[in-house]
Amino acid sequence: MRVGKTVEGFLEELDTGVFTVGFGVSLIAIVVFFLNPEASAKAMGAVNEYLWTEFMWVYVFSMFLMVAFSLWLMLGPWGDIKLGGPDESPEFSTSAFFSMMFSAGIAAGIVFWGPAEAIFHYDTVPPLVGAESQSQSAAVGAIQYTLFHWGISYWVPYLVIALPIAFYAHRRDAPMRVSTLLAPFLGIDNLDNALAKVVDILAVFATIGGIATTLGFVGSQFLSGLEYNYGVTLGDGGTILVITGMTIGFTISVVLGVKRGIRKISLFNMYTFALLCLATFLLGPTNYIMNTGLQAVGKYMNEFLWMSLYTNATGTGEWVGNWTVFYWAWVFSWAPFGGLFVARISRGRTIRQVTATALVGATVATVPWFLTMGGTAIYLERTGAAPMLQAISNQGVAVSGFPLFANLPLGSLLSLVFMLLVMTFFVTSADSSTLALGMLTTGGKEHPSTVNRVLWGGLMGGLASLLIVGGGIDALRSSAIITGGPFAVIGVVAIVGMCLEFQRLRPVLETDADQPSTASGDRSSMVTANADDD
Repeated sequence: MRVGKTVEGFLEELDTGVFTVGFGVSLIAIVVFFLNPEASAKAMGAVNEYLWTEFMWVYVFSMFLMVAFSLWLMLGPWGDIKLGGPDESPEFSTSAFFSMMFSAGIAAGIVFWGPAEAIFHYDTVPPLVGAESQSQSAAVGAIQYTLFHWGISYWVPYLVIALPIAFYAHRRDAPMRVSTLLAPFLGIDNLDNALAKVVDILAVFATIGGIATTLGFVGSQFLSGLEYNYGVTLGDGGTILVITGMTIGFTISVVLGVKRGIRKISLFNMYTFALLCLATFLLGPTNYIMNTGLQAVGKYMNEFLWMSLYTNATGTGEWVGNWTVFYWAWVFSWAPFGGLFVARISRGRTIRQVTATALVGATVATVPWFLTMGGTAIYLERTGAAPMLQAISNQGVAVSGFPLFANLPLGSLLSLVFMLLVMTFFVTSADSSTLALGMLTTGGKEHPSTVNRVLWGGLMGGLASLLIVGGGIDALRSSAIITGGPFAVIGVVAIVGMCLEFQRLRPVLETDADQPSTASGDRSSMVTANADDD
């Protein structure tokens, strides 16, 4: 009887159209890819190449526009707008808010590419840097470009999706879903029309494509660590068991909710991340990290505008397509669920607080990691202490962190902590995306049912397993560019909508006179009532 009621409640909460199309088509695509991995990868690669050759400027310019607008929000008068009632306090502490935003936003990509990206650019130098391969100038340029890819630009797609959703959801009682960003054009009462449904379905596809990229990368990294550190080579069955274990972990986290699950794991994640970064900095080539890193930071700041708009128009553009466009498309594909999750946890904060947390706080936390990991990897290669490039060539990019830590004091302990961090980032990436998928497919419900969360958690874990076992990791770069493309355009639409809404209501917003006290009170009461659920 109880099971029947649970299933009935799950069916009643569903936005049937979004769930059926999103889940059904995704499931079919997974099966097709698994049955025909080579043909699927080839087709995706062809689409990928077409997009970055013909529409590179769309990805590049959209990202630059989002950066400029986000800086305006942080520094301009709209930054004082409260995402909630005028007297409403933030739902989460600053440390919890930052930890959840960082863990969900930067994703597991930071542990995958942290030790790897700079060493790639050190060998195959970005065309804008123009230095000789494996020279010291190439080392500075390599870290400079790594900072560019993971600095403030990485965070702004989340903001332009999150802020209009948070504004309308926390102030106007609009549904917590991606299509809410269309409210300035459609009105809140018309967010159930066909156009809004299309946006939410695209958000489901983009979320699955983006999280598949990350889970595939990081799952393979964890398995590479088992083999490199302990000589444990798992077959397909063992791989599925490992990914299943991780899936159970993040499913438990998302079922526990934001406050009891995601928040606690995110805080643990941040402490572990900071500890490992500090230990590597102190035990590694500290002087080289600082000397090379400071130059890289200077060049990143000095040449930011040039890098942001660079498309290598006089050449083939292949390097920009394989790196910059891939990263921008990847984060665009994460923007729907990342933005939705940030909107969910931003209640009671101002626009300036949210944007500053991403642009300043998250970037400040990210830069030391890439300076330390990138600088250490290059130093080990330059001095011959560890053949980093050879290890990557022989065993793949997923292995890059393990020879790095193996050649430092306390290397075994650092490698173990690194593997723990890989696993916790996997969990925090997956649990926040699973919660977002639940909200997207229930018409914006902030607390989707347990059945909904478990169902999406199982699909995401199964997808990661199939991609790793089926050899589909190489196709993930293509999937990110394909699924992220629409949100390069939707992000620009969100910017236009915010400009129209905030400028039109600016006098009223500054005094919060338009915020109905009853709605604010009702919503605040609902948050308190649901605190135990989260």
